Amino acid sequence: MKKLINRQPGRVATWALGLLPFALLLVVYLLASDARLEANPNDKLLPAFSAMGDAIQRMAFEPSKRSGEYLLWADTLASLTRLAIGVGISALMGLVFGIVTGTLPYARAGLSPLITGLSLVPPMAILPILFILFGLGELAKVMLIIIGITPFLIRDLQQRAQEIPAEQVIKMQTLGANTWQIILRLVWPQIMPRLISAVRLSLGSAWLFLIAAEAIAATEGLGYRIFLVRRYLSMDVILPYVLWITLLAFAIDFLLARYSRWRYPWFHGSH
Repeated sequence: MKKLINRQPGRVATWALGLLPFALLLVVYLLASDARLEANPNDKLLPAFSAMGDAIQRMAFEPSKRSGEYLLWADTLASLTRLAIGVGISALMGLVFGIVTGTLPYARAGLSPLITGLSLVPPMAILPILFILFGLGELAKVMLIIIGITPFLIRDLQQRAQEIPAEQVIKMQTLGANTWQIILRLVWPQIMPRLISAVRLSLGSAWLFLIAAEAIAATEGLGYRIFLVRRYLSMDVILPYVLWITLLAFAIDFLLARYSRWRYPWFHGSH
């Protein structure tokens, strides 16, 4: 008889076990919602699914009477645009500075203390400073994402670059490669799949900074809408929006994972 630690679930069992916690949460919510609505039909804390369905219909498929926009889609486009710009710039900076500090000792000695110090600054604490410096427009929101996740990406990629076996670097030098060729032909290809992994890990923080910035100063966006309707205790809107953000985050993470497996199968073969 196999020990439990050596047993591997099959494909069907994996899906079933993965869906089980969500099913349990759904049942718990239904029971709690029914109990609260039975005691008070006007309760707003745990709205019925029918109320949330009406809210989704109103937000996603009916134009706003004030602006004429379909609010859910307008908010989604605004948030995803900010997220894409912020994460894209952060990934580029993380790649460049991660490779430089990971491969060049002089650069590491000069920049690593600064990067470590920046990574310890709570991004939310400097949000008011960003609004003062960059105003209440798009730049401040994007900058919060960049400041929030770039130091993490740099430190992670720097460590990954330093983990490249010294034997490979020595072998390339023996064959006559210069520093630039070693970076382009050895370090760069090995860092790219690690960059994708680091971006996936930082997406949760990026969403957090985005929602916080939108909640404080924005006229559209998923975070803005959630904090706008909270004053009316509109949980029938807030809960679908939170679920939608979760689905978007999952979809982005899934696409990045699939791209990484397609583009760098050798990396996932040993992980």
